[in-house]
Amino acid sequence: MQCTGAAKSGVSTWTITRRGPDDCESLFPAFTMTTPLAGKSTTDEIRSRFDSDVERFSSLKTGQMATIDAPLAMTLISEAAVSCTKKIRRVLDVGCGAGNNTLRLRQTAGHDFDVDLLDLSGPMLARAADRVRKVNSGSIHTVQEDFRSADLPESNYDVIVAAAVLHHLRDDSDWSHAFHKLHRLLAPGGSVWITDLVSHEQPAIQEMMWDRYGQYLTSIGGADYRDKVFAYIDREDSPRPVTYQLNLLRSVGFETVDLLHKNSCFAAFGAVKHR
Repeated sequence: MQCTGAAKSGVSTWTITRRGPDDCESLFPAFTMTTPLAGKSTTDEIRSRFDSDVERFSSLKTGQMATIDAPLAMTLISEAAVSCTKKIRRVLDVGCGAGNNTLRLRQTAGHDFDVDLLDLSGPMLARAADRVRKVNSGSIHTVQEDFRSADLPESNYDVIVAAAVLHHLRDDSDWSHAFHKLHRLLAPGGSVWITDLVSHEQPAIQEMMWDRYGQYLTSIGGADYRDKVFAYIDREDSPRPVTYQLNLLRSVGFETVDLLHKNSCFAAFGAVKHR
């Protein structure tokens, strides 16, 4: 077995290739991330895919089915936001999709708030705004833009949620810029909560967790579905380990960080900006 671990600039986040007599012992074929960072899907390509995938992101009960423990992750980041943030008046939902995380936060908070919904996809934003408007009488502002370049007010938000979106960041400078921006956008006392696909520092652990993810995908959609998901991850995504991201949150200025949940290749975590 040859394993190449995480993520220097310009290369794929992981590569796993089995060789030798023990190959047949694996339950699933090895996943190999073959697309270099420079060859990953462009912003326009990602937007196009999500424009045609609104329904899959529109179930508050199940969340995104390809994500392990999606309903639990939504619940945990919402409860953490309410527990750690004294007053939730203004919310930013980064990569809001069809609005599930804002809906769950409104349900958990039990009161209205103003929200900026940000996504690349116009159809996703339209669906999110329509769904949120039905349960929340606060102001709702939609922003169709890449988070990295979006013009957003600094020191403004009490809560930022970012679900299944940061894995589209690419090299180290991209990750650092985005995390610095999250910190700048939060008001003092505000908090950021993230759920996402993650990789692992140890290649052997990455392989183990990827096998578990393959089993999960096969259980809900069969081998063809597993291979479809693996293919678009290779083409589109460049996740980093949750350990990398927790360290990065501290390095950009967050005083306290917490890991809420991790299962296989998915994690929920966040941080508080105390001042």
